[in-house]
Amino acid sequence: MTTFANTGQSGRAQPQPAQAAPFLRQVGAQFKAELLLTARRGENILVTLILPVILLVFFASLKIIPVSTGSVINFLLPGILALAIMASGMVHLGISTAYERYYGVLKRLGATPLPRSGLITAKIVAVLLLEVLQVVLLVGIALLFYGWRPVGSPGLAILVLALGTITFAALGLAMAGSLRAETTLAVANGLYLLFLLIGGGILPLDHLPAPLAALAQYLPAAAFTQSLQAALTAGAPFPGTALLTLLVWMILILAVAIRTFRWE
Repeated sequence: MTTFANTGQSGRAQPQPAQAAPFLRQVGAQFKAELLLTARRGENILVTLILPVILLVFFASLKIIPVSTGSVINFLLPGILALAIMASGMVHLGISTAYERYYGVLKRLGATPLPRSGLITAKIVAVLLLEVLQVVLLVGIALLFYGWRPVGSPGLAILVLALGTITFAALGLAMAGSLRAETTLAVANGLYLLFLLIGGGILPLDHLPAPLAALAQYLPAAAFTQSLQAALTAGAPFPGTALLTLLVWMILILAVAIRTFRWE
């Protein structure tokens, strides 16, 4: 848009370039666009909101989870929360960003006044809002229908959720910024299925074959799940090893994402 100012001597209005909107307003506009695009992608709603609820209700209702101590819902809820966070960051953010890069959307956004930091901020805030909806929905179902009550350390649980969010959002962006869109789609969904099976959220790791269980506990999904399970279990020991494993993965994946991400 062009504005006009009087030159004084000639009396003619001279065009002057319009100034860009403030940074927060730009981020807010992009944030609204991210939410609108998320709402229009039915597959994202399925993976991030509907599938975790189906998993929670299915396994909690059938009571087929082999839990040695405590109730099924106390074991199951942290694992499903972890899977929901993985779906938001690794699957939803990774695949949507990969296709935005493939179709040149990111390149076109680079020509607008919105800086890269603003675009990343808008995407992160949109993912965080989606995660808040996931937590409220899953915790609400556990409270209302399965008698779950909050125990353990809420502060530690929030810390673990934050670390898990950063880890899997970085993993999604690392794939989106370095792989083809079709490859990102396949790898993200494949990793999600793998983490669902051996991440310790639905089937305890000690019920897996010993070699597979030994490998799984060093993967980020199991570290995230075990840390969250300990944080939401009364009297559970501090999950030092799992939390350290998750932190190491977070640093490594962030470094890879920053080094390899390409905008076009």
